[in-house]
Amino acid sequence: MPTGVIMFAHDVGIRRYAEQENTITRWTDITDHGGHFAALEEPALLMDDLADFFRPLR
Repeated sequence: MPTGVIMFAHDVGIRRYAEQENTITRWTDITDHGGHFAALEEPALLMDDLADFFRPLR
């Protein structure tokens, strides 16, 4: 199953480990915005990335 990841500032994720169990088709690093509550802090960035992830899956 295609999997998308968005990493906001201060999140910890290691792609090589995530790829062992998932089919990563989109990995986005946003190092200067957001944080643990990214949906509240940066909703536009999150929604744009979600739309970009799902667009080719239609």
